[in-house]
Amino acid sequence: VQLVESGGGSVQSGGSLRLSCAASGSVYSVSKLCMGWFRRAPGKEPEGVAAIDSDGRTNYADSVKGRFTISQDNAKNTLYLQMISLKPEDTAMYYCAADEDHIGSSRCLSLREYDYDTWGQETQVTVSS
Repeated sequence: VQLVESGGGSVQSGGSLRLSCAASGSVYSVSKLCMGWFRRAPGKEPEGVAAIDSDGRTNYADSVKGRFTISQDNAKNTLYLQMISLKPEDTAMYYCAADEDHIGSSRCLSLREYDYDTWGQETQVTVSS
């Protein structure tokens, strides 16, 4: 599967952005894959932000709960991350990930990088105070 991201940018604190991750090349649609969003801030370890499984169940990092929403559009075969009430500490490179091996298991909602095997390119999100 190939993943192509879009939607990053610069916003002020309190603003909103929506990231998109278009998938192609898999026998599965995004709604059947295990998919997640990760971010990497300068000087910090990568952080799993949100995940969604093939049943539409979601999992979020505590740092983004109530502010970020992961969703998928099967018709467009695209994964989204809607981000509201953005904070400067949300500034990072964001990237989406997909996995086929853990479909149907609890690991399909993982926020750990090693549970995914396909990655999109990173997109920068900058939140100014």
